[in-house]
Amino acid sequence: MQSILFLLLLIFGMGLFTRNILKIKRNILLGKDENRSDNPQKRWKTMLRIAVGQGKMTVRPVAGVLHIIVYLGFIIINLEFIEIFIDGVFGTHRFLSGILGRNNYQYFTSILEILALLTVVAVVIFFLRRNVIHVKRLSMKELNGWAKCDANWILVIEFCLMTAFFKMNAADFILQTRGIFPMGGNFPVSKILFVPIFEWVNFSDNFLIFTEKAAWWFHFVGILFFLNYLYYSKHLHILFAFPNTYFSDLNPKGQLDDLPSVTNEVKLMFDPNATSAAPSENSLPEKFGASDVADLSWVQLLNAYSCTECGRCTANCPANLTGKKLSPRKIMMSVRDRIEKVGRNIDKNGKFVEDGKQLLGDYISPEEIWACTTCNACVEACPVLINPLSVIIDLRRFLVMEQSAASPELNMMMTNIENNGAPWQFPQSDRGKWTEN
Repeated sequence: MQSILFLLLLIFGMGLFTRNILKIKRNILLGKDENRSDNPQKRWKTMLRIAVGQGKMTVRPVAGVLHIIVYLGFIIINLEFIEIFIDGVFGTHRFLSGILGRNNYQYFTSILEILALLTVVAVVIFFLRRNVIHVKRLSMKELNGWAKCDANWILVIEFCLMTAFFKMNAADFILQTRGIFPMGGNFPVSKILFVPIFEWVNFSDNFLIFTEKAAWWFHFVGILFFLNYLYYSKHLHILFAFPNTYFSDLNPKGQLDDLPSVTNEVKLMFDPNATSAAPSENSLPEKFGASDVADLSWVQLLNAYSCTECGRCTANCPANLTGKKLSPRKIMMSVRDRIEKVGRNIDKNGKFVEDGKQLLGDYISPEEIWACTTCNACVEACPVLINPLSVIIDLRRFLVMEQSAASPELNMMMTNIENNGAPWQFPQSDRGKWTEN
């Protein structure tokens, strides 16, 4: 009966998770096509260094080391889940002890317990940083509401899962010493934290068996809940950091992509053998730049789903530091909010039905994107290689090329280039006067 219930919960939880992931995949593929299949060897190295090896986290040592510990805690959950899965399906108890052997299994469980304790310490520190110390980048206004609650809920879930892990091991250890369960495993942390309490109260064998099983089921159901909660959480980066770093931009930072239609037109203008400088209708894009999420590329939408909301981009943004409205983190959060809104629209109607809203204007204001200096500080700071600048550039292109809504300073510069061949407001005949005297 336990195995049947276990399988039913597993199928339901994994089915729900798969459905949600497929929804996100559909939303991401609403973006325009972009080829990121080049140089696979370099892409694998980038993913292994940044996502697997946490290569950029230690730039901020305190937060970086703590995050690596929690990352290892996530691995703990997966390793423990392997044994839980086997025990749940086949009705065994600590299956890996028979596979690894007693000594190796003791080393294995000891390492898991130590890493679990470090994870608890890291989670508590993270909670204090957000809610007591109020680290500036973790207390900005774009995190008010759900974003702050989401971050705290994840920390609480991690804490509860690790506590259940210790309780399960403590009850199991006492039952082993009483001869109820076969000997296996070493639990150095549980022996200190929970075993003395259980022994002091002198719980009965039946109560300890209930405690061990209850903690085991809580751990299992908690993992399934956590997995499905990710769909609503910024912690999707746990999964998406890997594809996001693999498909990241390999070009030097600061190198912007050209619009092929514009490039071809300029080449025709400089070609003395060209019969016409006018581009063909087929070469023109439907829209210059982007005004909504469907105008962005699938890579940019993947960036939005991969955002950790850590705020390192905003903390390094010179525009934000000088009081401007721009926050690169908020840019990516707005892209994700909009694509989720579009996705729900499709779920409801079978296809997207115009809702009278756009990314530009309703979610991101022109004031925000014109505050950007294109310095690439946000791109450099991101621990999972997200590129907020690419979104800002595409939104600017729409304003300039579709709506002629550039700032007065830019309009003056472009007029001068058109009339004088230079950004400055004087004729070409006067260009050399600065050398006089």
